[in-house]
Amino acid sequence: MRIMQVEKTLVSTNRIKEMGHRPLLVVRDKAGGTPSVAVDAVGCIPGDWVICVGSSAARDAAGSKEFPSDLTIVGIIDRWTPDSV
Repeated sequence: MRIMQVEKTLVSTNRIKEMGHRPLLVVRDKAGGTPSVAVDAVGCIPGDWVICVGSSAARDAAGSKEFPSDLTIVGIIDRWTPDSV
């Protein structure tokens, strides 16, 4: 699992059928590294700190082992200070 922050919504109108209509978000780790795209399984908004899972856990969390995701948001952090870790 990784702690990341939601930056913005990613709009993608052309997708493969297996992706359905799940929302996609641009996220970054607390160090501000390279942005990543994550499937939003919980209903996040920009600025939220979130818990993300990758690999096969990301596909399961997105709804199916066949879902083509390698990063899925599984939780919104209620309280956390980025500088405390």
